[in-house]
Amino acid sequence: MQIARGPHRRPGVAGSGHPVRVGLIGAGKFGTMFLAQARRIPGLHVLGVADLSIDRACEALTRAEWPPSQFAATGFENALKTGGTHLTDDGDSLVDADGLDVLVEATGNPMAGIRYARRAIDEGRHLVMVNVEADVLAGPVLARRAESAGLVYSLAYGDQPALICELVDWARTNGFDVVCAGKGTKHRPVYHESTPDTVWDHYGIDAETAVRGGMNPRMFNSFLDGTKSAIEMAAVANATGLEPQPEGLNFPPCGVDRLPDVCRPRDEGGQLSHKGTVEVVSCVQPDGTPVDRDLRWGVYVTIEGSGDYIRRCFTEYGLPTDASGRYTAVYRPYHLVGMELATSVMKAGLHGEATGSPRAFLADVAATAKRDLAAGETLDGEGGYRVYGKLMPAGSAVRDEILPIGLAHALRLKRGIAAGHPIHRSDVELDEDSDVLRLRREMEVQF
Repeated sequence: MQIARGPHRRPGVAGSGHPVRVGLIGAGKFGTMFLAQARRIPGLHVLGVADLSIDRACEALTRAEWPPSQFAATGFENALKTGGTHLTDDGDSLVDADGLDVLVEATGNPMAGIRYARRAIDEGRHLVMVNVEADVLAGPVLARRAESAGLVYSLAYGDQPALICELVDWARTNGFDVVCAGKGTKHRPVYHESTPDTVWDHYGIDAETAVRGGMNPRMFNSFLDGTKSAIEMAAVANATGLEPQPEGLNFPPCGVDRLPDVCRPRDEGGQLSHKGTVEVVSCVQPDGTPVDRDLRWGVYVTIEGSGDYIRRCFTEYGLPTDASGRYTAVYRPYHLVGMELATSVMKAGLHGEATGSPRAFLADVAATAKRDLAAGETLDGEGGYRVYGKLMPAGSAVRDEILPIGLAHALRLKRGIAAGHPIHRSDVELDEDSDVLRLRREMEVQF
């Protein structure tokens, strides 16, 4: 996937004689997985790692099996000269570091992500946005700014949205009409009510074991309650032009062999409102029983054969099809998360290409009440106790002044909201002077 090359594009480092120099902000699970592979890749130099806790950054590098001598550099200038890696608790200093080519934003915090993204663009750095929350909140306008500056704004390869974009790109490049694209997950309707206190019960994990393993209950709860799926499918829609269904995501239980049957239009026996959309399939039935040959960790695209000859070829080459032979699916059963992130870093740094980038504002994620909420309660954001994120068409979200999930943190409710209902911006006390809110409104006007 490429973004258009403008006349002022920042050149890549191919043929320059020096490696692609990357800075990582956020030494969590994704960042650690990236670091575990990064030092093994010729031509890639991790110039610096920024995290609010330098001790946590050290732990991440140690867990990723880096020798201590590699990250003993004192200052970015020394790291640049020696090929070492400087650790800091100041993300701004990393963005500003001389020689930096690509910034990886992996904080997971939408406010921080947008701030670092804007700074990176101002400083002339290519940007790989692991922070999908920030991407959905303001990605289209940030990508437009980056392109105007001759820079790459890219989704993160290894995470499911970029892999889905790759499948969509493959299908369209080869002349196939994309019917649906998405991923697998574990979902039941009751999971929308899940909180950090109940999340481990749904996963079948002992809470004490989860704590010992360093598992973040809010992060895992976002995976479970449907918020992360909604965010990721919004990112896919905005990057590919696929339009969300009016009702958002339905999470139909479906294994890989049934993708062509389930992920086709309802008027042809499937479960989609229309062709050219996104959907997440569940690896369990509503009662919790497992789906045969599930796609829990994978991604897929369903495509349509244009004529009898192509449809015969689907069958001849072993592709699963619906009964008509008209629809088939191509899928990848896994994703390796941060271990594949170097694909994005190297494409951006060497070739000025993105592995998926938002080009439109077609999808949004609405903050939705998990339970009956009372006036005066304070919203606690993604993965918390009070709201979950629901995918919806952006036009409807803007028209109805729906509160995006990325803004639904530390906001006080003016009135009560019934369980399952979206929260409107007029329902909360918004800081109208917020830079992020102003950028969001700018995006709504532009797109």
